[in-house]
Amino acid sequence: MVNKVAIFGGTGMTGKCVVEYALQKGLSVRLLYRTEETVEPFKGREKVELVKGDVTNPQDVENTLNGTDGVVVTLGTRNKLDPTTVMSTGLTNIINAMEKVNLRKISVCLSSFLFWDQAKVPKQFEHLNAEHKRMLDILKATSLDFIAILPPHIADEPSSEHKILHDESPGRVISKLDLAKFFVDSLDQTEHYGKVCGIAKV
Repeated sequence: MVNKVAIFGGTGMTGKCVVEYALQKGLSVRLLYRTEETVEPFKGREKVELVKGDVTNPQDVENTLNGTDGVVVTLGTRNKLDPTTVMSTGLTNIINAMEKVNLRKISVCLSSFLFWDQAKVPKQFEHLNAEHKRMLDILKATSLDFIAILPPHIADEPSSEHKILHDESPGRVISKLDLAKFFVDSLDQTEHYGKVCGIAKV
């Protein structure tokens, strides 16, 4: 069972929900952050072990992972759609560090656009989708117990009944609260290990 989780991307909308849910579940939380401005107030912040650094720096990543037994990655671009390799570089660093410190469990946020016919993905999301594809390929090349989670539109709305499927999306929207819960809970759900998971409200 995971008792202490390292969270990368925990200062964004979904990431903050992951942090809060992990604390509610009674887990210890370590969070990598870049600047003080990004760590906005949230419930239970005083219980979170904060590590200042950058996911593109391998040593910062390793410092974040040491002593943890599960990893959640909700890296994002804060609505920037320009070409980037920051997230795939960060994921590579995370996986390398996990192998170095003998960690196995990791859940990663990607995008349900990866379930689509790639020719039909909206043009404005082309670069972001390509980066998510690189991240998925990196995960599939590992022997880790990974859970690749591909949500559709993430809504700022209450929790609701939802469905999880492998290799397809069950719908068009998911509450940020339900998504956050799955990121944490799936770390101990062996049926999702090595799987590409779609999640959406019913």
